[in-house]
Amino acid sequence: MITTKNAKRINEKTLLVTVDVGKKVNVGYGRRPDRSEIKPFEFSNDRSGFEKFWKRLQESQHKHPLERVVVGFESTSVYGEPLVNFLKDRPVELVQVNPMHTKKMKELEGNSPNKTDRKDPCVIADVIELGHFLTVVVPEGPAAELRRLSQARERAIERQGRLENQLHGLIFLLFPEFWGIMKGIKSKSARYLARRYPLPRDILGLGLESLTVELKKVSQGKLGRTRAQALSAAAEYSVGLQEGQQSLLLEVQGLLREWETTQELIEQTEQAMGRQLGQVPYSHSLLSIKGIGEVTAAGLIGEVGDFRKFRTIAEVLKLAGLDLYEISSGQHQGQRHISKRGRAFLRKLLYFAAMSMVRQGGILHTPYQRHLAAGMAKPKALVAMARKLLGIIVALVRDHSQYQIEYVRTAALPLAA
Repeated sequence: MITTKNAKRINEKTLLVTVDVGKKVNVGYGRRPDRSEIKPFEFSNDRSGFEKFWKRLQESQHKHPLERVVVGFESTSVYGEPLVNFLKDRPVELVQVNPMHTKKMKELEGNSPNKTDRKDPCVIADVIELGHFLTVVVPEGPAAELRRLSQARERAIERQGRLENQLHGLIFLLFPEFWGIMKGIKSKSARYLARRYPLPRDILGLGLESLTVELKKVSQGKLGRTRAQALSAAAEYSVGLQEGQQSLLLEVQGLLREWETTQELIEQTEQAMGRQLGQVPYSHSLLSIKGIGEVTAAGLIGEVGDFRKFRTIAEVLKLAGLDLYEISSGQHQGQRHISKRGRAFLRKLLYFAAMSMVRQGGILHTPYQRHLAAGMAKPKALVAMARKLLGIIVALVRDHSQYQIEYVRTAALPLAA
């Protein structure tokens, strides 16, 4: 249904322009309703190139009077964003296509997967004419800040995860028994010991009493003599490496500093998210849902751009790659799956939010259990709940309302009377 509607948007009054985005050089292409073309042309990925592209586009529109201009491109990495930013305030409609669609279309044309910069924008135009595209919603104001903050936080968390793995491995070489007694490097006490007393001989040299005092202090009383005795006993018989210790210690200290710097960045990012979220008029609708906190709400708004600019829930599901498809033939009835052809981080946020909401007392616990009782596998049931959650969010934003757990029950009371 969405594809058919999209196809009607590319009509006899539309100039279709497509761009194959590159790091330094882009390739533009145009197609008019009478099938005449603006031959593929190159322009640099900077302001002078964008002005050249815009001039070429306007000349064609005026020469062949057309009411609408649609500019399409593949969902690309950061290299396409400057061009999108340049065009967003101009009288054009921006759309994007999935790279998987263009890849398949290329194989249909000439039965060859041949890829060239001059062929690609023509193929993108073919895909758009078939209606396989999404309207680009460019985040603005607080939403733009939230997208960048969410992406920065996600990168920092990934970086911190790598640092943790490296630290666990290096400390294991120095003091293998350490991780059997202390929690992971996220523990403040574990980092304190790894920084000041990383070797078994350091623990033994400190002495049981002093170690007990320091552990109590750094853990605010959570750890004490029992943990100190365990560390001392392990240190006495440790099988940690004796050679190359200084080199390992140098790296451990550097990684610890990097971990803490990254943690500080994460905390600053989350604080900034809270401030920007307060400037989004409909943020209260998302935060009214039990299980969605500031970080999740900020990520969802940043990824979508603006929930108010989508006309249907189906459009947002497609953006998230949570739209359904099935492969059936003859008497074979295929199972339905999500396309996963959308914003992966948006799917991740919804999935993990759904995981917290299906627990006992969560707002999605009942429908989740109903799916499981019907024989649905847990991962698929969680995906179904992620879809349901996205539908709830879109409805709340559309209606300018907040989530009410007892809404159905209270609404039914007048009817029962």
